[in-house]
Amino acid sequence: MSDLFTFKVVGEDTNGAFSLAEVPAGAEFGPPPHIHHREDESFYVLEGAFEFSIGGRAFTAGAGSFVYLPKGLVHMHRAAGGASAKAVVMYTPAGVERFIEEAGRAATDVSATPGPPELPELERIVAVAQKYGIEVPPA
Repeated sequence: MSDLFTFKVVGEDTNGAFSLAEVPAGAEFGPPPHIHHREDESFYVLEGAFEFSIGGRAFTAGAGSFVYLPKGLVHMHRAAGGASAKAVVMYTPAGVERFIEEAGRAATDVSATPGPPELPELERIVAVAQKYGIEVPPA
C-alpha cells in the first residue's frame, strides 16, 4: 500500500460504528480508483492538499477541508501538487481497518514515505480488497 495508516479508533472501540485513521500521503501517491461497497469514507485534510475524484468529478481540497466519499461510487484520492499531505480519515461503519491490516505491511520506519506498490503487490492488494467489499474496476 502506498500510504501509512495509523488507526486512532477501530471498530472494537465504537461497537462497529466507525474507525478513524491518520493518513500521511506521499507526493502524488494514492490508491487507484476504487469503490467501497460497505463503508463511507470521510477526509478532514490536516496538511497540504489532496486531489479527489468522485463519480468522475475531480477537485482539490486543502488543509481545513472536509470531503465525504459515499459508498457505492468510484473514487480516488492522492496528495496534490507534488507535495505530501496528511488527513484524518473516518470510515463508517468500521471494518476497513481489517482490510488495511491484511493488505498492508507493517511500517519499519514511520518517517519514510512508502512508494507505490509493484504490480504483483498491487494484484495481491486488489485480491484482498474484494474480501472486504472494496472493488478496483478495470482501468
